[in-house]
Amino acid sequence: MENDFPVDGVASVLPAELPVLPLREFVAFPYMVLPLFAARDRSIAAVDDALAGDRMLLLVAQRDASQNDPEADDLYRVGTVAVVLRSMHLSDGRVKVLVQCLRKARIDSFIEREGSTWVNATPLDHETDENWSVEGEAIVRGVRSRVEELLPLKNLPPEVLSVATGVERPGRLADLVASHLRLRIPEAQEILEIDDSLARLRRVDSVLRRELEVTSMQAEIESQPSELHDLSQDQREAFLREQLRAIQNELGEVDPRGEELDEYRMKLEDAALPPEAQEEALRQLRRMERMHPDGPEAQVVRNYLDWMVELPWDAESSDLLDLIDARAVLDNDHAHLDGVKERILEFLGVRKLRQDSRGPILCFAGPPGVGKTSLGRSIARAMGREFVRISLGGVRDEAEIRGHRRTYVGAMPGRIVQALKQAGTSNPVFMLDEIDKLGSDFRGDPSAALLEVLDPEQNSSFSDHFLSVPFDLSKVLFIATANMLDPIPAPLRDRMEVIQLAGYTPEEKVEIAANFLVPRQIEEHGLDPEAVGFARSAVKALATDYTAEAGVRNLDRKVAAVCRKLARKAAEGETVASVVDRRALRRYLGPPAELGDARPEQGEVGVATGLAWTEAGGDVLPIEAALTPGEGLVLTGQLGDVMKESARAALSYARSILGQIDADESMLSRHEVHIHVPAGATPKDGPSAGVTIASAIVSLATGVPVSSDVAMTGEITLRGRVLPVGGVREKALAALRQGITRVVLPKANLQDVAEIPRELKRRITFIPVSTMREVLDAVLEQPPVWNTQSPPLRSAVTAPAAAPAVARRRS
Repeated sequence: MENDFPVDGVASVLPAELPVLPLREFVAFPYMVLPLFAARDRSIAAVDDALAGDRMLLLVAQRDASQNDPEADDLYRVGTVAVVLRSMHLSDGRVKVLVQCLRKARIDSFIEREGSTWVNATPLDHETDENWSVEGEAIVRGVRSRVEELLPLKNLPPEVLSVATGVERPGRLADLVASHLRLRIPEAQEILEIDDSLARLRRVDSVLRRELEVTSMQAEIESQPSELHDLSQDQREAFLREQLRAIQNELGEVDPRGEELDEYRMKLEDAALPPEAQEEALRQLRRMERMHPDGPEAQVVRNYLDWMVELPWDAESSDLLDLIDARAVLDNDHAHLDGVKERILEFLGVRKLRQDSRGPILCFAGPPGVGKTSLGRSIARAMGREFVRISLGGVRDEAEIRGHRRTYVGAMPGRIVQALKQAGTSNPVFMLDEIDKLGSDFRGDPSAALLEVLDPEQNSSFSDHFLSVPFDLSKVLFIATANMLDPIPAPLRDRMEVIQLAGYTPEEKVEIAANFLVPRQIEEHGLDPEAVGFARSAVKALATDYTAEAGVRNLDRKVAAVCRKLARKAAEGETVASVVDRRALRRYLGPPAELGDARPEQGEVGVATGLAWTEAGGDVLPIEAALTPGEGLVLTGQLGDVMKESARAALSYARSILGQIDADESMLSRHEVHIHVPAGATPKDGPSAGVTIASAIVSLATGVPVSSDVAMTGEITLRGRVLPVGGVREKALAALRQGITRVVLPKANLQDVAEIPRELKRRITFIPVSTMREVLDAVLEQPPVWNTQSPPLRSAVTAPAAAPAVARRRS
């Protein structure tokens, strides 16, 4: 809580009784504005008494700074009356006050009061305008001149000279200069107690002369030893600092800041900074020596030096280059994902042959729940490196990556440098999670800032705005994760090696659940692994009947739900079943819900089954077509622009080939064609539903149903060609989850079938096609009879004979 006070209303007549605030380390002079921290109980009580009254108190120096509870004899008899401008109670119990010193006062007697010390004080004569004199003018000019000489040598604030130039009164000039010389308390108190202003200024002038003599002696010491010229710069500085420390000890002017500066020098030597960073850190340290220790700029430099000495400039963790052990670690943590494991082992193989090889920059792309983030931890464990992770989801400020410049209040390095400090090594496994969720606004584009981080040609000299010196990121193994690649800007995507992580097959889910999820959940819920287990049939039911996802996140939740039921029964003293079977699942979780759209038992006219890819994996996409009175095309189901265009192309193609299959050519022209794609609340887009829409329209026009056991995917052109699409593996898994055994896909996607597990390919018949004629021959329950004698229509589709397509369908 802060309490401000305007100083403009302070009365010229001071009260006779004042609370006393003892000062340990310095003497307060009139006209000073001081920040003070009151920590002792009597000091806090004095501040509270002042705030409760006229806000005035008497600042008096202690004779012995070690006294925690000074008595009357421990205080000097002359102090300075001050008014409290601002006060704030800190969380640690202290009180921070800002005071302005007004004038001197002499203590006449002490008043006994509970809590704080009060005194009767007499104000000393306040300086008034004096007659000009030659002696006074000479002393004033001499003091100003010596202040100007001493300014760079004594580390005085530069504003002292400008203020001194505008002060004409000798007494006020004496108080101003004395307050900045950091004198010993007895000497400063002596100056404070001199009543005559000219005499006080003469005493200050003598102190200035002495300080200049000490400075001259330092210069003489520096120039005397000829052997200094034979020493290195660091040795010379160390020698001269020892000489300066000896002089200060002789004068009783030991600066407590010296220990802090020496500590920073030692830390900078131990940090093994690169030459450029070392030079910048030493330059900032020299700046700090010339600053006031409590100034805001000194705190900024202190914060900068703390970051410089704590960063792992040269600290590295040794890589575990035993490929067999690394493979064992990866296999123990994750089942399958062979492509990713092979890539990491390849990197370790190269690293074993060449120690200075750069770290790869990988991007794991795949649906949620397939293990992208946990895989990064396993890679770090297999390589023997530290693991750090930052989430980029929702990051919109470029400064989050590059840091803030030190000119800003509260500036800090970016999250890259912060994570490296957390890791403690310069070569961790660094995961950039959810890189496809980056945003941008008026504060900059974080994805543009990542271009330097993820470019092997540039990240050896990454520059953070806060550090202002290069930091080597070339040893870091960067791993980015994303659900979709489309939102990632092309230049950023080009800098990463993308590794696709497809969804798991039901068999893979059962294996993962049995070997990883079930044992972990049993342990986390406090159950006995020897007494509780899951039957394989129950695990399979969880994977196929209770969940429908590409990953295993929901499967893990279902296992946890069963373990919670078992843990509750065990806590209530009931007997827990040793093996959880399918019947127990229905008792604990209820009957399985209907997941997705149920596949019809028989084919329907105007209904075709498509396959879609989403960021959560593959999905089955039923498409319905209907004819209504009117003309034109109606599309519903939250379709995107690309999908709408694909539907228009499918309708145009269907109209163009009706005459070739002996169907009513005007059927689609005389009616309004309505295409609907459930579910209506889910947005959909993309060209891969083109063949499905065309099949549904042709089925509607001919009255021939589309087979219910076939699903299809592919982009269609006006000429009836079928173009390749993506996500074949995920789409095949989605078809398998719905019990579909035949999948029609573009012939150009045959190479993608190789990525599908062998046991999955044995359960699905893949029908490669290159034209819509082959698609219709494969999906309609009664293949159309193509009238090859008909003249070519608007689309003039050239298609191969139907027999090869039927043969391929059977294969």
